[in-house]
Amino acid sequence: MINTINQAAANYNPEPPPPRTHFSNIEANESEEVRQFRRLFTQLAGDDMEVSASELMNILNKVVTRHPDLKTDGFGIDTCRSMVAVMDVSLGAIHTGKLGFEEFKYLWNNIKKWQAIYKQFDTDRSGTIGSNELPGAFEAAGFRLNPELYQMIIRRYSDEDGNMDFDNFISCLVRLDAMFRAFKSLDKDGSGQIRVNIQEVRQPRLGAGWETLREPPPTHLPSPPRSGCS
Repeated sequence: MINTINQAAANYNPEPPPPRTHFSNIEANESEEVRQFRRLFTQLAGDDMEVSASELMNILNKVVTRHPDLKTDGFGIDTCRSMVAVMDVSLGAIHTGKLGFEEFKYLWNNIKKWQAIYKQFDTDRSGTIGSNELPGAFEAAGFRLNPELYQMIIRRYSDEDGNMDFDNFISCLVRLDAMFRAFKSLDKDGSGQIRVNIQEVRQPRLGAGWETLREPPPTHLPSPPRSGCS
């Protein structure tokens, strides 16, 4: 499994990771676009000028309600907690459990880009992406995966017909992005191969990868064996 992910991560070229800076640290050469986004962030974030999982959930669900062409069950709190956990790249070992301005901007820009890709590859306008449309969508997002990884992702994030809705698509890409960036940060010599110890596997961004590819729990638990008594 490590070798399979190594090969995929080696081909991934994400945007530079967001720096951890205080919201009030305004760069002198900030573009008007960034200044506008900063004003938006002020409206969306709480009094602490950070976005919590519940605030992220409310923001994303407000966005999807304005796009009826996106089929989704909505973003749940557990999904948003996971997204915050893998995006919370606080300096040092202390993680705040919330998204600062740069982290939220990085996530928001990715979601906008991935939303456009989702619509582009929903060729039958069903509101979902089918298993035959998925490889093209993932490659357009920068993820060149082998068939084994595709099948794992389909089993984990798609319905029984192989269709993936919008919230599962975004949740999967956020985790893949975090995992691949973690792999590249550990690939010090650029060889495309890494060796990890148990502590590194447990870090939030890398650990998200195993959650991304983990088999989903069964929908129905098997019935207990019947006893001989009537």
